[in-house]
Amino acid sequence: MSGVDGLRMIESDSSARRRERKEWTADLLDLEAGRIGVPVLERGAIRDLLTSSPKPRIAIVGASPSPVRPSHGVLVDLLGLGFDVVPVNPSVAEVAGLPCYPSLAEAVTATGPVDIVDVFRLPPACPEHAREAVAAGAKVLWLQLGIASREAGRIAHEGGLAVVMNRCLAVEAARL
Repeated sequence: MSGVDGLRMIESDSSARRRERKEWTADLLDLEAGRIGVPVLERGAIRDLLTSSPKPRIAIVGASPSPVRPSHGVLVDLLGLGFDVVPVNPSVAEVAGLPCYPSLAEAVTATGPVDIVDVFRLPPACPEHAREAVAAGAKVLWLQLGIASREAGRIAHEGGLAVVMNRCLAVEAARL
């Protein structure tokens, strides 16, 4: 412990953040090495999913109204590719001209079921979104590029969902 102006600090925020980021990095490395502990969809299965008819319906958790945020760009790109997309974010009412819902459950109640839950949140938030995806009856939990969560993957897999991690849904859809 170090003293700061007579106060003793157990650990600084930056130390905790560094440790947390090391855990996130370890999950990403384990994912790429095939050691994440759950099966994840590979490119062929992703192609089959995204080219199925009708096109899968997608909820974007963490959707942002800011055009500079990746979640906004992905939402707009998916709309342009003909996907039905529903934004989810408790902090905003609208994203890209679409009504935005505070939770996945409320989005499903208001607009109908979704097939893919695309998560734009940091890894510590992903397990709860995996639980929501299972409860909503989704088919796939999709963690965006740069995100892997062993726990979220386990929850989704045990709940019967397919899992995708560390891939951009818009990039995969544009490849078709």
